[in-house]
Amino acid sequence: MPDLLIHSMSEFSDIILESLKIAKARNIVEIGAEYGGMSMMLADYALEQGGHLTSIDPQPKPEFLDWVGHADHVTHIGKPSLSALDAIKDADAWLIDGDHNWFTVYHELQAIDALCRRDEKPLLAFLHDVAWPSGRRDMYYAPDMIPNDARHPHDFNAGAMPGHSPLVLGRGFRGMGHFAWAKHEGGPRNGVKTAVEDFLAESCDAGRDLAYAEVPAVFGLGIVFDLDAPWSSALADHVIPYHENRLIASLEANRLANYLTVLDFQDRAA
Repeated sequence: MPDLLIHSMSEFSDIILESLKIAKARNIVEIGAEYGGMSMMLADYALEQGGHLTSIDPQPKPEFLDWVGHADHVTHIGKPSLSALDAIKDADAWLIDGDHNWFTVYHELQAIDALCRRDEKPLLAFLHDVAWPSGRRDMYYAPDMIPNDARHPHDFNAGAMPGHSPLVLGRGFRGMGHFAWAKHEGGPRNGVKTAVEDFLAESCDAGRDLAYAEVPAVFGLGIVFDLDAPWSSALADHVIPYHENRLIASLEANRLANYLTVLDFQDRAA
């Protein structure tokens, strides 16, 4: 059976690539490559602009590694993001689609913002998985890399269900041993959307003027950008029609309900 779940950040490519053009971004950094579907689109864009793509992923799929070895305008850094960001210079835009938990995303945003200020670049970041299931529930590929005080109790086998805080054993959207969910949904320092909100709140308290837009599809795309940037008004005009769009959100809820029903059928058959 083909994979019925669309989940790649490449599904947002029209929105992201047009945003990059509006911002005149040349040098792009992505965190999380997986198979390289979005990486290839970003690389083509960077080549057209005379720029460069830096891709950070400690364990990308073989398909990405086969491709990146022949892409001269792409640099792959095979380290966890929080160990790799200090080496980045003069980035114009950032795509964040790595580990989907509060600790990682919050500190990625902090580090990226510091680099932007150091290089005198406006902040422009695209974040995947700001909606269900990772928006308010941490997901861990490698829980041992998260400090004890920032890591929630978690489970590699139980599944997440919309509107249901506790995990459900043998049902729902689950990692099947490949990743773990936090055992509860919501609360402080839990989930990608919470990390974004905490970063934005602290930035506001520090006098930063940042905007946020969210596309409620394919697990959610968040866009954080600097309102002081010369392109901010044009970018806002581009993304506002998608921001918290009720029709898109309804279609996403229906998509997830249908997919979870398929999983339930498969679980019952097994």
